[in-house]
Amino acid sequence: MKQPDASCDVLELSELERLFDAPRDVSLLKEIDHVDANYAAWIAASPFFVLATAGPGGLDCSPRGDAPGFVHVLDPKTLLIPDRRGNNRIDSLRNLIADQRVALLFLIPGLGETLRVNGRCRINTDPELLVHFAVQGKAPKLVLVVSVEEVYFQCSRAIVRSRLWDPAVQVSRGALPTPGKVLADITNDRIDQVTYDRELPDRIKTTLY
Repeated sequence: MKQPDASCDVLELSELERLFDAPRDVSLLKEIDHVDANYAAWIAASPFFVLATAGPGGLDCSPRGDAPGFVHVLDPKTLLIPDRRGNNRIDSLRNLIADQRVALLFLIPGLGETLRVNGRCRINTDPELLVHFAVQGKAPKLVLVVSVEEVYFQCSRAIVRSRLWDPAVQVSRGALPTPGKVLADITNDRIDQVTYDRELPDRIKTTLY
């Protein structure tokens, strides 16, 4: 495959819009400015979403997951999300200090449609709120408070094309480089591949919360 011809880059909005038909009414009607009962049911069923943020240091797209219902719909305009343990880079959180805009993409295993939520997010450390989200006796360090501005579902085409939930196309762990190999290659073996891969499963298991 050749390098794309830069002279074919689309630079103007009018040029872009000429490539596409006008959206169907349903594509616009499905968007509302709050979480209604139907969208709340989808959020309650979702064990995973992706959080997109932006800040002076750049963009970030972070996976967030826990048991279904871990994202709490406080009211139609507010979501509460516990910030579970991660790698301590806190890239998303650094961005939120500078820019509160967020985009969330919820996935539900087995469902073709995804749910998109856009809004603004505050970082909150209210002790009573943190205790509410404790798991295995461990409370999160903070809770994300999302003020909802836009909510709509995305049709299933991407999931259908990707066959994301189809067990027949799942990739075996041995078919791709392990995390240890990735780190060993990047660091010229400063990180030992065998040791890292051997210790990783237990480290994840003991640091989930």
